Amino acid sequence: MPAFRFRKSSHSDPERECVEVATNVSGVVAIRDSKDPGGPILRVTPAAWADFQGALTQNAM
Repeated sequence: MPAFRFRKSSHSDPERECVEVATNVSGVVAIRDSKDPGGPILRVTPAAWADFQGALTQNAM
């Protein structure tokens, strides 16, 4: 499997917890804790990630 290329949101506060997301590998979205880059990686389908983002957007309104 190719290496994940993680990115952090430009809205992230460098002093607080934040997640990093990698979408460069087809068929998977990888999520990890930015404060523990060597720690566990949660892998979800792109559809599940889209549903999660949609739920966040709905709750923000």
